[in-house]
Amino acid sequence: LKEVVPNRAHLALAQLEKKSGFKLAIITQNVDDLHERAGSTNVIHMHGELRKIKNLKSGEIKYFEDSIEEPLYKIWRPDIVWFGEAVPAIEIAVPLVNSADIFVVIGTSLNVYPAAGLISYTKAGIPKFIIDPNEVYIPNELSFTAIQKQAGDGCVELKSKIQQYV
Repeated sequence: LKEVVPNRAHLALAQLEKKSGFKLAIITQNVDDLHERAGSTNVIHMHGELRKIKNLKSGEIKYFEDSIEEPLYKIWRPDIVWFGEAVPAIEIAVPLVNSADIFVVIGTSLNVYPAAGLISYTKAGIPKFIIDPNEVYIPNELSFTAIQKQAGDGCVELKSKIQQYV
């Protein structure tokens, strides 16, 4: 995680937030901090953050840089959602999706729930886009515009497509 850097998609979204006049919220399933490092300021991590740890007794969450030494590892764990655990951030994500004036899905097959179910909380009639190089199934009644490109190229194209909504 320390060696990876934000890609063109992360940078394009951060630029969209800063220069377009849009109030942008990013809801990500990724546990990295690449959106923040690119400059995005409103990021909801559905599955937690790998660079944070959580105290199993007190619930305290803090950043960490190195490994946890014995006996601390017995009361601290990575602050991420493991398979089968509840996804507390869904309670933040659903109202954001429901209030969105434009909705964009980037780089997902829409097979991981509960995040994939967020598309059903979009308002009718708003512009909706999906960016993915593969064909992704979305029910027809949700009417998404597909941009079949990798995330970097797709986000660059998205920026030009949504300028009409500013």
